[in-house]
Amino acid sequence: MKQLVFSVLMVLSSLSAVMAQSNSFYDFTVQTIEGEDFSLDSFKGKKVLVVNVASKCGLTSQYAQLQTLYERYREKNFVIIGFPANNFGAQEPGTNEEIQEFCTANYGVTFPMMAKISVKGDDIAPLYRWLTSQSENGVADAEVKWNFQKFLIDEQGHWLQSISPSESPLSELITNWIEGVQ
Repeated sequence: MKQLVFSVLMVLSSLSAVMAQSNSFYDFTVQTIEGEDFSLDSFKGKKVLVVNVASKCGLTSQYAQLQTLYERYREKNFVIIGFPANNFGAQEPGTNEEIQEFCTANYGVTFPMMAKISVKGDDIAPLYRWLTSQSENGVADAEVKWNFQKFLIDEQGHWLQSISPSESPLSELITNWIEGVQ
């Protein structure tokens, strides 16, 4: 009997792990910075760069590089999604409206910006739990270390890689991925 119970528990545990890993980026709905629900499955077939952003960070100038990258590749099945977060040094204290105004006025941001979320800790947003947990994304654990950490998502909604906050959005690592250069 013990063997049967153990076997059933092992099967259920394995099934649970497989189901968690079968989640894709497209399974999530987030809120836009304007407060509307937005299903990420609308990005099917596109390469997606997900980045947590902040307005009062030493890396805030990356907004300009992100906008340049977006303008360069948006017609090539590529999109950037910005997620404002106040998890590091309280560097994103603003409201969604203030953040949107800041991004537009200072950097001309036109790539999709989502509502302010938490990217780590007890109140981590479900998407970021998936982005940072191997048990959910099926690939790797990737702690968000600071503002402007980047995640690469392929055209099928699979997690590919986490990239350091200090890596320029215009780096060869990112542009070669978008262009399909190995």
